[in-house]
Amino acid sequence: MLTALRSLTLASFILTLGATPLAMAAPAQQNKMKACNEQANEKGFGEGKGEERKAFMKECLSAKPEKSGGGKGNQKQKMTACNKEAGEKKLKGDERKKFMSDCLSA
Repeated sequence: MLTALRSLTLASFILTLGATPLAMAAPAQQNKMKACNEQANEKGFGEGKGEERKAFMKECLSAKPEKSGGGKGNQKQKMTACNKEAGEKKLKGDERKKFMSDCLSA
């Protein structure tokens, strides 16, 4: 009897561990679905648009999320763009430093 109770307790614990990541992922997926629905409606793919809406929703939901403000990828892109613009303006020395500072903080 005691062995059966231990086995049941262990099994329920293991099942709980397996379900936790799924429960945590659900709100993120729901938020993504809500955002894609709003975008579809803004672009004129209302509920009655059928295949157009279906294609848009598939693309929207399968898209990888973009990194938010402080991500390394975003900072690298900003640095590249600012460097390019400074080069086009042929800035040197202190002018370039000031421009880069202003550009990167914008």
